[in-house]
Amino acid sequence: MCENLGLEKNDIKKAFSGSKGPCVGTKVVKYPKCSQPERVRGLREHTDAGGIILMLHEDQIPGLEFFKDGKWVPIPPCKKNTIFVNTGDLLEVLTNGRYKSTVHRVMTDKNGSRLSIATFYNPTGDALISPAPKLLYPNSFRFQDYLKLYATTKFNDKGPRFETMKQMANNGNNGFYT
Repeated sequence: MCENLGLEKNDIKKAFSGSKGPCVGTKVVKYPKCSQPERVRGLREHTDAGGIILMLHEDQIPGLEFFKDGKWVPIPPCKKNTIFVNTGDLLEVLTNGRYKSTVHRVMTDKNGSRLSIATFYNPTGDALISPAPKLLYPNSFRFQDYLKLYATTKFNDKGPRFETMKQMANNGNNGFYT
């Protein structure tokens, strides 16, 4: 990614490091079989807060959908242990919008349960997030401040979240969400 953006090899890692280095975590979720999938979602539409997300895709039961060009695109089951790379909100900021965070959701299925395994590569809470200087974006903010805002707006459009963070940074109000 760094090379594609014209950045130095470790720029993303450095940006995500804060005082403790980047954070890596894995989340395993089982979405149970549902007799009325038209009435229930496994997880409603959202973007991910952090950086880079690797998702091991289910090989038998569908459910993962991405929003592209104004419509939901279902991702069919893959037989060869496919890993999808998803980009989160903070990577969108770091890349000055060149990589977009992806709106996605999980639908339930009446034919069986679905297992989701996602590994997250995120900034530490005290990492100052701003677009890479080479990408000319002037604002920065702490990831923990963004997470506090994200927690109350996760299922809303991300645009207003970004605008709120820009306003906080421009006003020098880094402690707004303490």
